[in-house]
Amino acid sequence: MRLTADYHTHTLYSHGEGRIKDNIEAAIGQGLSEIAIADHGPKSQSIRRFGVKKAETLLEIKKKIDEYNEYYPEINILAAVEANIINLDGEIDVPVEVLKQLDKVLVGFHLFIRPGDWKSLWGIIVNNAIIGKLRFNNDKIRKMNTELMIKVMDNYEVDIITHPGYQVDIDTKVLATEAAKRNVALEINAKHGFLTEEFLKVAAQEGVKFSLGSDAHTPQQVGEVTPALELVQRLGIPPCSSYKCSIISK
Repeated sequence: MRLTADYHTHTLYSHGEGRIKDNIEAAIGQGLSEIAIADHGPKSQSIRRFGVKKAETLLEIKKKIDEYNEYYPEINILAAVEANIINLDGEIDVPVEVLKQLDKVLVGFHLFIRPGDWKSLWGIIVNNAIIGKLRFNNDKIRKMNTELMIKVMDNYEVDIITHPGYQVDIDTKVLATEAAKRNVALEINAKHGFLTEEFLKVAAQEGVKFSLGSDAHTPQQVGEVTPALELVQRLGIPPCSSYKCSIISK
């Protein structure tokens, strides 16, 4: 099997290290037919990483991508975002009027964010970063996280849930079932390396689509999904169980 599309790459616009042009040329070098530039939403924040300066920056990126699509006819370049969940109502940090102008919407459950309110600070960050790690209220936190992801899918037209279960506990079966109903793909993230065979087995049984993403933060990482491909092959997941058939048989 080999990858034909990488929908999860970052650039200097958030906390990546390369230009849009660098990621595109890296994707071409990897033989990809499609790439998405999916920088983090504006509420991403920590000592070492930040999202785009404001949501409207995503439209500036899209304008550049439109120009690059003319310059690089050998590859399809998509304008996307990896948005953040910012409150317990399932809202993200990019307004709908901006999302509608993008080609793909990725949403990730991140803990290094500026939450929308104090209640969400406790519910999202404290529960997952501290209380859950101490093994308190695990079932309750898992249920809350899973229901929050479902709210997001109901509130927005989401294409891909990035690294589901990373940093936060989720109910795999429930999330996969609800994602499949809404035609939302779950990402097999090649960077974080935390997904287990059991996770994929459970999710695959619910008929959900998978998206293999590099989560590239440098141009050199674009299209590098070897661990994820090996996992898919080992479990015998058909290529077209992947999002838009983004992997193909050799």
